[in-house]
This record gives sequence, structure tokens and C-alpha cells, in this order.
Amino acid sequence: MRDANTWFGNYAADHQNPTNRTIHWICVPAITWCAVAFLWIVPVPQWLGRPGFFAVLAMFLAFVFYYFRLSRGIGLAMAAVFVAMSLITEVLYRVLGPANLGWLALAVFVVAWIGQFVGHHIEGRRPSFFTDIQYLLIGPAWLMSKVFRRVGITY
Repeated sequence: MRDANTWFGNYAADHQNPTNRTIHWICVPAITWCAVAFLWIVPVPQWLGRPGFFAVLAMFLAFVFYYFRLSRGIGLAMAAVFVAMSLITEVLYRVLGPANLGWLALAVFVVAWIGQFVGHHIEGRRPSFFTDIQYLLIGPAWLMSKVFRRVGITY
């Protein structure tokens, strides 16, 4: 596994344009939430758990096997983001129901990916995940690294 600075440096090289970066600040968290929402509505056998089980499992695995290994600070911050996304998704699940939550997540997903591709068109570079699928996980962590730098926290 490459170190965090290498991943973030390579990712940043594909994201130099200020407009593309702004789009990423909106679309990457939206797409991350959509992944959580899609997994939240996957039916769960009652003996296994409750709605959201697979989403929580995926977030836990991403935390343990990816983010925390990449950087403890980034990993803990991503865990906090996952908790927030879980709370939001649970509320939406209860208010909207699974079908409407799925439609909402699909609409956000499509709009956010259109935004991402518009941003990369403006940038003049293709999305990083076309070179390595792991960049789909790096995107949210890269944004978190930017937050860390702004507040003076090392990762």
C-alpha cells in the first residue's frame, strides 16, 4: 500500500483546476453518501441484523482495511464522517422508506457523477479512478486531508 502523501499527491495532480476542486468538494461527499444509502436499503435477513447492516459493514471494512491503515488521523476522521452519514441515512430511511431513499440516492448519484465529469472536462484530465480504482476511496480521504491542513492537523 502506498503512503498517504503519495496517494494524495498523485490525486492532487489530476485536480489542479479551482472549479474542478470546488465541484469535488460537493460531489465526492455526495457520491460517498449515495454508496452508503444504496447499501442501506439492501434487504437484511432479520437474524443478521437490521436495515443499514451492509452499509455499516462496508464502512467498517473501509475504515479498518483502508483508511486507518492509510493514516490513523484520516481513518478516525473518516469514521466520524461515516457515523454522520449513517445518522443522516437512518433518518432518511425512516422518513422516506427504502424505495424513496433509493430513488433519492440514485438521483443524487447521477447528478454528482455528471458534476464530476464536468469538472474533469474543465480540468482537461480524466478522473483518477480510470488509472486505479482505489482512487474512488482516496477522493474522500484527500478532501479530509485538505481539512486537516486548513486546521493545522498532521495526518
